[in-house]
Amino acid sequence: MEDNTKTCTPAGVTKEMFDKLDQFIDSLGINKESSRRKGDLIRILHQAQHIFGYLPEEVQIHVAKKLNIQHSEVSGVISFYNYFTTEPRGKHNVAICLGTACFVKGADKILEEFERQLGIKAGEVTEDMEFSIDVVRCIGACGLAPVVTIGEKVFGKIGTADVKRILDGYKSEVQK
Repeated sequence: MEDNTKTCTPAGVTKEMFDKLDQFIDSLGINKESSRRKGDLIRILHQAQHIFGYLPEEVQIHVAKKLNIQHSEVSGVISFYNYFTTEPRGKHNVAICLGTACFVKGADKILEEFERQLGIKAGEVTEDMEFSIDVVRCIGACGLAPVVTIGEKVFGKIGTADVKRILDGYKSEVQK
């Protein structure tokens, strides 16, 4: 069945990405009539976010149709879990913990320094799509406060003076 509801596709989202997602969903062998199909939704959304980098409405609608469920069910799961995002993130997502232990040790100043160095605010992405900044409430590494993660890498006990050095390491990687 052809989907004619897609009138606008977000920048950077391609047919190949949708094809890759479809291959993943099809590989799961989901019966669209089974009530158990919703059990695979989180797994599918993880894969979709991995493919697209985020979960724009067009992707949400596509997943809902593939699973024969309501778009509201998909968006409800996305809004419930912090892992999922409906906004594009940079290739290097900087997550600054503002939980109590980190905040007490100056994480708010570290956030300000990342914002100054990158020229963006929390929740935004740089024009070149290389960096984005998110604020999180707890990373679970309070002993390393203040804590910042970039992708899977954890930086602990950092100060504002460390921000430039950390970013320079990623910027040199971008220039390679």
